[in-house]
Amino acid sequence: MTVVDHDPAEVATGTTRERVAALAPLAGLLAVVAGVVTLLVLHVVPPTNALDPVRRTLSEYALGEAKWAFDGSLVLIAVGSALVFASAARRRAPTVALLFGAVWTVSLLVIVAFTKTNWAVGPSIGGTIHRYASVAAFVSLPVAVLVAVRRVFPDRPGWRWAARGCAVVSLLWFGTIVVGAVNMALGGPPWWRFVPLGLVERMVAFAAVAGLAVLALGMVRTGGMGHTHGTGEDARG
Repeated sequence: MTVVDHDPAEVATGTTRERVAALAPLAGLLAVVAGVVTLLVLHVVPPTNALDPVRRTLSEYALGEAKWAFDGSLVLIAVGSALVFASAARRRAPTVALLFGAVWTVSLLVIVAFTKTNWAVGPSIGGTIHRYASVAAFVSLPVAVLVAVRRVFPDRPGWRWAARGCAVVSLLWFGTIVVGAVNMALGGPPWWRFVPLGLVERMVAFAAVAGLAVLALGMVRTGGMGHTHGTGEDARG
């Protein structure tokens, strides 16, 4: 019989890494929730509560004295997202999902770095970068969630479909903006007047982030590494 000796230091290191890995999705979820709560608070406290959430976009908050709160909320969500997708990578999430997750995370930081155009002043290069980063963020997160969930939850159909549902709702809301852009190209009114832009943007963003939160919470509830192979009927879908 062969006796294998294990270095206590290596065992302790491995255990610590496993614990950190198990805590990563929880830490990510808490950071995302903190960022979302900060954004919601901006809707109800002065002076930002004066902005019309139906017509004014979230980025409008960065044009006033609450810019620090808006930027801080996005940084929290970006950090939380990075932790969630790192945890998804440990569950062998597809590379495509991780790439879209990275696009989402980086786009949030670009949005912070380049403030929305203040149309009272006029267009700016920074504002244009901000706009394209916003589009990239709105599309990339729901796609990342859609692609990731099958591998992350191979035998947990409830978590899969909950996350997918949020992602699909987000993309459907974004689709109304696409319809508005097509309508504008065909001679209709400007796309930002075709839909209640503030409301649509909030629905796109919060539904996508809800999908991210479901992804994180599912990993917390099903354990640090989850299952790498699903079997039977639950492994499909």
